[in-house]
Amino acid sequence: MRKLFVLLASLTLLACNSREDEISSLNPENWSKRQAASLPDSLEEGITYLSVYSQIYSRTEHITHDLTVTVSMRNTSMQDTIYLKDASYYDSHGQHIRSYFKNTIYIAPLETVEIVIDQVDQTGGTGGNFLFDWMIRPGTNEPLFESVAISTSSQQGLSFSTTGKRIE
Repeated sequence: MRKLFVLLASLTLLACNSREDEISSLNPENWSKRQAASLPDSLEEGITYLSVYSQIYSRTEHITHDLTVTVSMRNTSMQDTIYLKDASYYDSHGQHIRSYFKNTIYIAPLETVEIVIDQVDQTGGTGGNFLFDWMIRPGTNEPLFESVAISTSSQQGLSFSTTGKRIE
């Protein structure tokens, strides 16, 4: 019995240590690899709003269920690169939580770049949202911003998606 306990404890420690090497969308080093070296002239600008739900209500307004959120930033153009100046996350009260990168990044044609909000990160609350400040060449398809929220526990699973709306 003791050998079984030692084996389980060892496996648990190995699993925990491997998580240190995981790539996080919060790590600025990951975004610096996407930094745009130079920008083309005459870019059109836009801002898109995206609702995200890191929590939803369950049974009453006093009980919430935590969710993992995947935010997809998609370039729908087959030829042109798009540029993102900012991806800012806000909570239910409109308070700024964080911006994900400091310098303009690029998304290549038909490429998808993601931000993941961990299930334990409850800062956005039930009414979290993003604002994306982007730039495209004239005549290029606008970027597409979507989120998928998911949670699984025991035999129950919950998931839904939202789509961004251009506001400027």
